[in-house]
Amino acid sequence: MNRVAVRKILRGSSLAVLGAVSPAYAQGEAGAGELENIIVTARRVEERVQDVPISITVFNQQQLTKQNVVNSSDLAAFTPSLSANSNFGNENSSFAIRGFVQDLGTLPSVGVYFADVVAPRGSSNGSFPVGDGAGPGSFFDLQNVQVLKGPQGTLFGRNTTGGAVLLVPQRPTHELGGYVQASAGNLDMQRLQGVVNAPLGDKAALRLGIDQQTRDGYVENTSGIGPDDFGDVDYTAYRASLTVELTPDLENYAIFSRSDSRTNGVFGKLVAADAAVGLGFFGAQQLADQEADGDGFYDARQDLANPLSDLQQWQLINTTTWQVHEDLTFKNIISYAELTQDLRSAMFGTAFVTPALGALLPSYRVGFASIQPIPGGHTGDQSTFTEEMRLDGAGFDNALTWQTGAYVERSEPLSAVGSQSPVAISCTDVAALECTDVLGFLGSLATGTYAPAGAINYTSGKTEFNNVGLYAQGTYQFSGNLALTGGLRYTWDRQESTSTKRAYQFNPPLDPVTFAPLPPEVTAVRCANPDAPTDSCTLDFEQETDEPTWLIGLDYTPADDMLLYAKYARGYRAGTIASDLSAPFNYIRPERVDAYEIGSKFTFHGTFSGIFNAAVFFNDFENQQLQLGFNDNPADDIAVAPTAGPVNAGASEIYGVELEAAITPFEGFTIEAGYTYLNTEITEMPVFTVPPSSPYVITGKQQEGDELALSPEHKYTISARYTLPLDESMGEVTLGVMFIHTDEQLSNYVDDGLIGSDFEGLSYLPETDIVNANLSWDSVGGSAFDLLVFGTNLTDEEYFTFVPGLAEGAGFETAQLGLPRMYGVQLRYRFGN
Repeated sequence: MNRVAVRKILRGSSLAVLGAVSPAYAQGEAGAGELENIIVTARRVEERVQDVPISITVFNQQQLTKQNVVNSSDLAAFTPSLSANSNFGNENSSFAIRGFVQDLGTLPSVGVYFADVVAPRGSSNGSFPVGDGAGPGSFFDLQNVQVLKGPQGTLFGRNTTGGAVLLVPQRPTHELGGYVQASAGNLDMQRLQGVVNAPLGDKAALRLGIDQQTRDGYVENTSGIGPDDFGDVDYTAYRASLTVELTPDLENYAIFSRSDSRTNGVFGKLVAADAAVGLGFFGAQQLADQEADGDGFYDARQDLANPLSDLQQWQLINTTTWQVHEDLTFKNIISYAELTQDLRSAMFGTAFVTPALGALLPSYRVGFASIQPIPGGHTGDQSTFTEEMRLDGAGFDNALTWQTGAYVERSEPLSAVGSQSPVAISCTDVAALECTDVLGFLGSLATGTYAPAGAINYTSGKTEFNNVGLYAQGTYQFSGNLALTGGLRYTWDRQESTSTKRAYQFNPPLDPVTFAPLPPEVTAVRCANPDAPTDSCTLDFEQETDEPTWLIGLDYTPADDMLLYAKYARGYRAGTIASDLSAPFNYIRPERVDAYEIGSKFTFHGTFSGIFNAAVFFNDFENQQLQLGFNDNPADDIAVAPTAGPVNAGASEIYGVELEAAITPFEGFTIEAGYTYLNTEITEMPVFTVPPSSPYVITGKQQEGDELALSPEHKYTISARYTLPLDESMGEVTLGVMFIHTDEQLSNYVDDGLIGSDFEGLSYLPETDIVNANLSWDSVGGSAFDLLVFGTNLTDEEYFTFVPGLAEGAGFETAQLGLPRMYGVQLRYRFGN
């Protein structure tokens, strides 16, 4: 039976609700020989996963639950080729696939979709990531999660070069049932879930769900300022979905979801300093205090009294499906979402204190750099509207299957957003602009001349996105099990941004000449962008880009259990605007990639049953959007916070291999493995310079021959699962163990060989070896209860997840800390069907 016929049979079949398996299929619950029955929607239609010519990783809800996957970083840990940057917290993390990174200020390289709709935007005016990802509460009551590798822009709404992550929710069914679930664990973790599904007559069904979790933070704050811990969890997510069969050929499916997360956020721990560079003197002093106080790996310090990471978002999706006739389906998907973020974060984990000068001057706390919302505003506040109309059908006696459609996205600001951030200054009230330039005064004692050293940076603005796309794709099945796929899309992108950036300068604590006390008030307001008019400090930006993307693929099935494929795809990521930087770094051109891939998928039966899949890929980039570091220009009299912004690399290359296998040597026992080899290289890199009037200097420069960030050369997972041979009346007891190895990976481009041995090795994240395990007892004693005990990072390995690269300009370095050992127990009660 050819795959076109299989696909037609699968439409609407019960197989579509099966979960997925394998290491790349993520520790599935089925035996390895059952993998050919797993159904995915990677090409916007239902297909068996082994029939899809795409390298794909799939998790069902059971795997997500047993591996304690609750955020983007958890998902990335278990998925070869997938990485997550959680520098601003798991609720604000971004994905990278096969080295396709999303750097600060760029649009996503990996699209995240929930129920076929792209994640809502949450523009922060380019200063830090907001939205575009899988937020808190995204990973409950799902049918599956699909990770698609490589450009997917032909069929999916928003163009991305790296791939897509599809979150597929459970749909309402016409059976009464549901579950209640409670979990508890270390760090006082408490989680409650509940789902109820109910038919509403013969033509409608309703599904309601809630997921609520709290957990203490794993980073202990030893500064005595602010909360006791960071990296905590506190969210509530709601979901309601309704299906209505309006006629036998017309169905409407509506989903409303909302999540509210309010935590202390995260910050980097101070890990190295050079007293002779920048503010390294204060960093060295803090490191000495940390050592004297016996601070451990998970002890860190910060200086905000009221840190906060508050993320609220809601989304309404409505999908109408009309079966026009047997071989033609019309689908309309419309959505609206709003996302609001308030972020107050010390970011870099500093609690600097100036030395007291006897009776002349007491000691002061000096904030290095922080994110704080603009007075009366938010750090992110954006709406996103999408509309997609799609036709799919078949022809030529089902030899041809095709899709065509149109996509529109409009994202508008709900209010001006931004940050009012103190930089190297002592403040008693940031919002009221009550600050003192202590460092400038101390500098005057050494030089005899006073020059401002600190400031408050005010950055606010609005950004609007408009995207339109037209696409078509078809697959023709030749005789002899040979199929040809071709797809074409044309996309128009438009971005408009308004940005205001000011620097407020303040009195020193004492007059540098008379030593008379001075009030903590503003003495000057400067435009932090030298290109802006001095009366408003406001600039307007606009950029339009448009590009075609395409796909050509050939796949061959010499047998029912074997697929061979080759494909070539053009990927495109829209250009963007870096409105918080100065010229010539405001406009970033579109990124293009030519992606080539050959692969095979093989399912085998007999004494041993299982799968073996392989893919080899090569990606050739043009104008790849990469991150450049910007630090305060010491020759300029305006203090600005260190930041990063995107630039276009001339060219880069990525190639690699992905392998995945699962085998069931005997009933009840399954071994699974997944492996990715990744080689990345920047092959052309322009020389970037800043004008003398810029408040920034460039640090951490990429060079030709450098690898790409967050791209480990080797990453593999090995797992084993054994189900005890018990009588059915006892229930099902399964023990699972998983090992995850990740090679060292580049985190920043600072050359630690040029800045001293104190920073040696801090451009890279060290390799990690993580062990997880779980023990489940489903249908305990034949009852409706399921019991689960789980543990992650059982060896309690200590590791960094991100190092920003401050050392070259700031004189110190910080690092984000990975999760420690986590464990817990879960009890679920199922009712109905």
